[in-house]
Amino acid sequence: MEDLPLLKPSLYSVTGTPDAPACPALLGADCNNCGHIFFPPQRYGCERCGSTRLGTRQLSGVGLLTAWARVHLHRSKSREAPFTIGTIALADGPVIRAIVEDKGEALRPGMRVGSALIIVEAEQAPALDLHFIAEA
Repeated sequence: MEDLPLLKPSLYSVTGTPDAPACPALLGADCNNCGHIFFPPQRYGCERCGSTRLGTRQLSGVGLLTAWARVHLHRSKSREAPFTIGTIALADGPVIRAIVEDKGEALRPGMRVGSALIIVEAEQAPALDLHFIAEA
């Protein structure tokens, strides 16, 4: 699994943060002017104050599940349905949407989730994609 490429290497890394070393980190950004933290990173300006003084920041891959939806039909043949999309409030602040692997466990609001790299079939060959899994 370690020799597989990351599907989106600009958005996450294999290694975790000191706060959550077992969960792959998300590669976010922060504003050097107001301190706002956001994901995904972009260079157009801070979402809060508009400053272009932006830095990079690793975000821990842990958070709380706040909402989810089961997708039964997807327009792209590259992602096989059904799958679950969740809204996750990361411990570092940003709220994101990501695929949640429910593993047959009933999802509920406030459930702790952690990031994990999952093997997916990419266009050319298998790759690792970042999904979230309910923590026990």
